[in-house]
Amino acid sequence: MGATVSVPGTGALTQVGRLATLSWEVLRAIFKRPFQFREWIQQCWFFASVTILPTALVAIPFGAVIALQLGSLTQQIGAQSFTGAASALAIVQQASPLITALLVAGAGGSAVCADIGARKIREEIDAMEVLGVNPIQRLIVPRVLAAIVVSVLLNGLVSVVGVLGGYFFNVVMQGGTPGAYLASFNALAQVPDLWVSEIKALLYGFVAGVVAAFRGLNPAGGPKGVGDAVNQAVVITFLLLFLINVVLTAIYLRIVPPKAM
Repeated sequence: MGATVSVPGTGALTQVGRLATLSWEVLRAIFKRPFQFREWIQQCWFFASVTILPTALVAIPFGAVIALQLGSLTQQIGAQSFTGAASALAIVQQASPLITALLVAGAGGSAVCADIGARKIREEIDAMEVLGVNPIQRLIVPRVLAAIVVSVLLNGLVSVVGVLGGYFFNVVMQGGTPGAYLASFNALAQVPDLWVSEIKALLYGFVAGVVAAFRGLNPAGGPKGVGDAVNQAVVITFLLLFLINVVLTAIYLRIVPPKAM
């Protein structure tokens, strides 16, 4: 008998394949009936309750930092009139979806992973499969859809709070002109900027929900394994989010022309 050869990286590729398979199964199960409407509403409320206040509190200083930094930079190069457009576009396109996704993954996703992992080690998932109940349709789909819906709604909240915070700190703290701030924003911002922000939030919510469910379904074993799975889910989600952000931003800048002054 020949010795078994272990190919480096095979384990990582296997995990990527299983994650992609789960993503496809979730997408298929979304359109199957019966839809767990009650479970979805409960999960939406749970995600919203644990993320709304932290998201708003993070958006204010984040918008302030962007406004202060860009305000200082534009003063140095003599382009104060573009402070509003630069800070608002940075908040809407980049900061809002990332802040939303990080908090949805860190607060809601970790709870989902812990819940699914606890059910797995108690063999509830196996019992559902024996009874002919699809655990993906019953448990995972409502949670993934809840993460998507809350991410999209929170993205709008973060955009509004961040832009208002940037406006306040630029006008009050740095002596900027309110009219110039708003005029530059209207001159350079366009509707696709908001659309790409919402698309990012939608994809981020889907990734956060699927990764949390995937790690919850595959714990190492025992309570310690569930805790490790929660940590891994958050880290993996963060890495995937930044990768997706780079890809989507590059595609957006290629296909959407800048607004003419």
